[in-house]
Amino acid sequence: MTTVVTGATGHFGRLAIEALLARGVAPGEIVATGRRIGLVSDLAARGVVVYFASYDDPATLDAAFAGADKLLFVSGSDVGRRMQQHRNVVAAAARAGIRHVAYTSGPHADHSTLPVNPEHKATEELLTASGVPATFLRDNWYSENYLGDLATARQGGEIISATGAGRIASAPRADYAEAAAAVLTQDGHQGKAYELAGDTAWDYDELVAILSRLVGHEVVRRDLTPLQRQAQLEAAGLPPDAADFVTAMDASIAGGALADVTGDLSRLIGRPTVPLATTLAAG
Repeated sequence: MTTVVTGATGHFGRLAIEALLARGVAPGEIVATGRRIGLVSDLAARGVVVYFASYDDPATLDAAFAGADKLLFVSGSDVGRRMQQHRNVVAAAARAGIRHVAYTSGPHADHSTLPVNPEHKATEELLTASGVPATFLRDNWYSENYLGDLATARQGGEIISATGAGRIASAPRADYAEAAAAVLTQDGHQGKAYELAGDTAWDYDELVAILSRLVGHEVVRRDLTPLQRQAQLEAAGLPPDAADFVTAMDASIAGGALADVTGDLSRLIGRPTVPLATTLAAG
């Protein structure tokens, strides 16, 4: 039983491989793929099979997927320009006869208005149409996304957003990666979509309280309207399209797009999820 992990040179893919190994998958039954394979030379030294593969190059995907049974398809990082890359991955999985794909999707990708979700929804539809059995891992936000706010707090800066009272049920990457490993090493997950989220949803008032404790001084939050947020981001040097994206993300959070605590993640990993404060303290 060979399992391919795409994006193995990134944070998530690496963590997923470690989780597969921890669950008893033999190193020689794991194929780590990515574009910067020098970053996984240590995995190769441990017996993991390493292949160069690019989502932009179907021939490299065919070579990496050949003979594999399972695939952890880590979504591409080039938001807004991922669809052709994802088409290449799905087509290669179908050609290889992959028997189970686990795809890292977005929260409520089938209907949510989150700006990142149109590509996730379209990829889920591609997988369904391909006939390759799949599991959709609809990951909420990574707690590590807020390490930048920790750095800002340490420097005495304000935490600025337009998220209002919106809540975020985040969890660390390692928890989501462990869930992916669970899905790929257990039976009964094909054809399912899991809404993966942390056990606690927090808002920005709680975030600044955590930051204040960690840095040892009061951290100030400034909540803006969407128009004010757009103007603030552009004044800070973001191009208008990037400012649009961040503002839309904040608006989605304010509207509750990341607030659901479903329990799917903790059930899959068999333990409570790691709290935001613990992740930030380790950062």
